Amino acid sequence: MVPLIVVLVLLIPILAIVLDSDVGKAIARRLERGNRKSGDGDGGTHDRLAYLESELERLGREVGRLEEEGQFLQKLLAESSETGTLPHAERTGTSARDT
Repeated sequence: MVPLIVVLVLLIPILAIVLDSDVGKAIARRLERGNRKSGDGDGGTHDRLAYLESELERLGREVGRLEEEGQFLQKLLAESSETGTLPHAERTGTSARDT
């Protein structure tokens, strides 16, 4: 009984990650497209709309990522102008050079 509960508890976050990923969204779009095609005959328009919606989502994520990169670079430049040099990277583990 306990192993079953542990498996279920571990599957819930994994399922949430998969459903929120691009794969889960693609599966949802495919299911929606199948339902739409059975209802009306203009499947080409729905396919184009679904494609444009997915591209819009992808581009929105890309813009967000670029914003974060820009903010990070601005922070680095502000720190470098204050100290005259770029900050050193912090080491969290050992590398081949350390040994």
